[in-house]
Amino acid sequence: MQYSVTAVVVSYNRAQLLEECLDGILDQTRRPDRIIIVDNASTDGARRIAHDFAEHSPIATKVIGLPENLGGAGGFCAGIAYAVGRGMGKKPPAPGVADYLWVMDDDTVPTPGALAALLDASDLCIETNGCLPTVLGSKAVWVDGREHRMNRPHPRAALAKGARTMRDGAFQVRSLSFVSCLINAGAVRGLHRLPVSAFFLWNDDFEYTSALLRNGIGYYVPTSEVVHKTKRFGSSDADPGARFYNEVRNKIWMFRFHGDDFTIAGRLTLLLKTVRRWAFTWLCAGDRAQITQCLRDGWHDGWKTRPATNSAIFADVYPPIATYVDRIEV
Repeated sequence: MQYSVTAVVVSYNRAQLLEECLDGILDQTRRPDRIIIVDNASTDGARRIAHDFAEHSPIATKVIGLPENLGGAGGFCAGIAYAVGRGMGKKPPAPGVADYLWVMDDDTVPTPGALAALLDASDLCIETNGCLPTVLGSKAVWVDGREHRMNRPHPRAALAKGARTMRDGAFQVRSLSFVSCLINAGAVRGLHRLPVSAFFLWNDDFEYTSALLRNGIGYYVPTSEVVHKTKRFGSSDADPGARFYNEVRNKIWMFRFHGDDFTIAGRLTLLLKTVRRWAFTWLCAGDRAQITQCLRDGWHDGWKTRPATNSAIFADVYPPIATYVDRIEV
């Protein structure tokens, strides 16, 4: 199978890491065909690095400079909307060419064979299951080479279709993170949805890939490796501080407005895991008073408010992206 791949990188105030991420993309044995960099109103020079890269890159590169920080959720929504929505109504990909988006944060540095391994896994999925994968995810390691627990998904319990495992250790999953995630652009068009910008951060990738994989097929691909340069090693729920508010509010929004992403059994499993996660976060917190307050505020806002639509957010903040959002979310 031939592939057309657009890399989508979301950046915010990590200029040095953005440079490493983009260098990693250029060093791929199979480079993406184009790159979209979404800058979330950085103030540390990251946007200048993005524009300098676009000017000199051998790969066609578009920089979307948002006037305010919309978080990872808003950044990925903007990048995916531009990549997919801009092409809607134009000539579809040539026969035999599959259109994919390779999404990642700016603290993700792909090793040289990362993209090629994902595309090899796509070919293997076609060979094994007779269909293109909806989503594929890379193995994320920390700076010391240990596998990052926060990015490793659980194997899918109940299969919608296809083989549970494939050669080279790839196994089916129910969700993936946006740390080197290959998304079928056709599946985005078919779902008529984008990541929920109002989440700002936390659970946006989990919710969106769960929606794509409700009836789709996706694999975790350990032969595709990236370095996830977080400040520390460990799970994101160990001691999240004020960000825990987003975890609580967004998870409740998921139950209220995106329950159809999951089966009844899936919703029950998610509920039990969420209770366990919140309890673990409170027990491990350095500042339990802060975590308790985040739990109260997130619980209140999760039940008493609803997320603004992507169209409304971008119509107010960055109207050109709202046009592409509307083409997809019809």
